[in-house]
Amino acid sequence: MFKDRSPRGSRRAVHQSRARRRQMSLPEILIWRVLRTRPDGLKFRHEHPTGEFSLDFYCSDARLAIEVDGEIHGRGDRPERDSRRDAWLAASGISTFRVPATEVLRDLDGVVRGIVAEARSRLPLHHPAAPGGPPPRDKLGEE
Repeated sequence: MFKDRSPRGSRRAVHQSRARRRQMSLPEILIWRVLRTRPDGLKFRHEHPTGEFSLDFYCSDARLAIEVDGEIHGRGDRPERDSRRDAWLAASGISTFRVPATEVLRDLDGVVRGIVAEARSRLPLHHPAAPGGPPPRDKLGEE
């Protein structure tokens, strides 16, 4: 089925990601406006290529993919394709957090809080943004 478990994106996925960055949906635009500001010190990427896939958003420190699912994700073979994709990502150590596009439009702040909470819960303990982790570098030495 999937031979390459490399976290690097294939040439096709890189080209696909570049094209999709120019064609964002409204829910993606709204989420990206917030995630690009690095909430809670977390860095997110938009349309990140990995393997044969392009992830809507990705937090590499938390190894978390965020997928904004529109109405199309419930039709045809999409649910099966999404399941296979999630399984491939899980086998690569990447968790998938799915967000319905309608929820983004209805409660953007709640969605972003959920994304940040999920990412923080997956951080390694030594990460500055991890709960109970070390203080941020700019706060070291201050008391």
